Parts: sequence; structure tokens; C-alpha cells
Amino acid sequence: MTPFGARMRALRTERGMTLKDLASQLQVSAAYLSALEHGRRGAPSIGLVHQVCDIMGLIWNQAEELAALARLSHPRVVVDTAGLTPEQTALANRLAQSIQRLSPETIAALHAILDATTPQPKPRLRRAAGRAE
Repeated sequence: MTPFGARMRALRTERGMTLKDLASQLQVSAAYLSALEHGRRGAPSIGLVHQVCDIMGLIWNQAEELAALARLSHPRVVVDTAGLTPEQTALANRLAQSIQRLSPETIAALHAILDATTPQPKPRLRRAAGRAE
């Protein structure tokens, strides 16, 4: 299951919707939605993500979270290590070979390490209409 699929299933379940109900509203097949939820299809298009947000009534942070999960939901990841160090290539290969055996705690720890080393985007400045800041 992908992060997007898990979240979409949770949202659908919270709202008492069946796959068939959501598929009908999105004008896609229930089989396609099932495949998305279970990670047997690639990441959804941004258009589909927007439609899901609209149907589920998600706004602002919730909609941004779902879009971010969609971007992280490629079930078949390819890592191009051309031009990287031998250590980086070895790490990518070791991760690919052992990811199925990693515990949830180890996965969480790896996420924390990556979060700590990834530069955070700069906050956007917002200006009120007609006011200079």
C-alpha cells in the first residue's frame, strides 16, 4: 500500500464511502481505485488528487498533505546513482535489498534522519491586498 492509498482509504472509510461510491464520483473504475489503494498503480495525477480533495471536503493543510502523499506514492521506485559516490550507490542497493525486512521503528528512524538533513522550503511571504509590508 502506498502513503496516498492508505490515506485515501482512511478518508473514504471515515466518510462511510465504498470504493464504488468514490469511483462513481471520480468517474473512474472501482478496480482502478482499489489498485491505487493497494499500490498496484503508479502515483495518481494531480487532477485526481484535486478531485479527491474536493469530494472529501479537504482544504488547505489537509489538501496539501494528500498532494504530498501522492508525490511519495510511486510503488516502483528507481534510484539513479550515476555520478554519486560508491558509498551512496551501495546504500541505495542495500536499502532496495533490505527494505522489506526493516521494522516500523527503523523506518521511522530513517525518516527522521532524512527529515533532519533535508532543507525545509522557505516560508512564503503573504501580503494583504493593497498593503505594503
